[in-house]
Amino acid sequence: MFLVAVFVVGLVAQFVKPVGDALADKVYLGGALLTVVGYVLYAEVQRLNAAHTGRAQTEEALDTVVRRLDAEVQRLGAMMRPRAGEVVTPRELEREFQQAVEAGGEVRLTAMGFTGETFATPLKNILQGLARDPLRNVNLRVLVPDFTRPIEVPGQVDPEGKVSDAPEFRAHLRRQIAEYESSLKHQIGRMAVAQRGTLTVEFRVLHMSPWLKLYFINNDVVYEGIYDKIDLRPDPWAAEADADRSGPHTSDGRLLDLIGYDSLLTRWSMDGGESARKVIARRRDLFETLWKAARAPARVSRAEGEPVRAPAPAPLLPARPDAP
Repeated sequence: MFLVAVFVVGLVAQFVKPVGDALADKVYLGGALLTVVGYVLYAEVQRLNAAHTGRAQTEEALDTVVRRLDAEVQRLGAMMRPRAGEVVTPRELEREFQQAVEAGGEVRLTAMGFTGETFATPLKNILQGLARDPLRNVNLRVLVPDFTRPIEVPGQVDPEGKVSDAPEFRAHLRRQIAEYESSLKHQIGRMAVAQRGTLTVEFRVLHMSPWLKLYFINNDVVYEGIYDKIDLRPDPWAAEADADRSGPHTSDGRLLDLIGYDSLLTRWSMDGGESARKVIARRRDLFETLWKAARAPARVSRAEGEPVRAPAPAPLLPARPDAP
């Protein structure tokens, strides 16, 4: 505003002689004006500096608030996660699977169980829903029983309660395992094409009864549980064999199956103290020992597992006319 006034006075001095003479007589007026102009410019620079400083202070204050909010979110997240040694449902395990995979980077997930169903089924859905991240690298390992060899549990129970091997049921379990393995390996190409990351999948088998459930997340978190429910139900393969035979029902066998899809799990994490870290180390040593002793599963043919049937007798051929 002051500069505008100076401009107006100068303009008037050019056309109004008394004003021009008055200004001409004032020897120090130009210096005074320059001083005033310099003061105005200095005040403007100070204002701009103050605005810049205020903006920097505002940005610093916002950064501090963001850091505090991030720390609070992490604190609340830690409070919401199960504590070391706490018993949780399988749903909590699935949530932690998803968090680990979505975080990206190197992710190692490991499982030991019955058929791999509670591992493969949720992970297939998680992998299909991932966002694009070419740098993600997911490694999956699954250890399951070797059902190519006779085993009593799971098996068949006779009318006296004695357990024996159930070959047809074992073949059925082998087909299930092969399907879960195939469903995960199909995600390898799908993830690569969609640029969701790199995926490796490995299944191994070992001759053992499936009592223990173990799940590892990056070797930092372990979930463990047992198959604590036994299912005794009619043996469909025995019933089918009886239906093929003539005469009365001859078999009263039942299947002894293990159920664990809803078994409670105990969660251990490295931040749970010295006792939790010891549990994780022991479980990891156990799994790695069994993994090294295991082998790749044998290939399952599409027709494998069907009940063994006696071949039909060959039809009698009529005697040739020239037969002796």
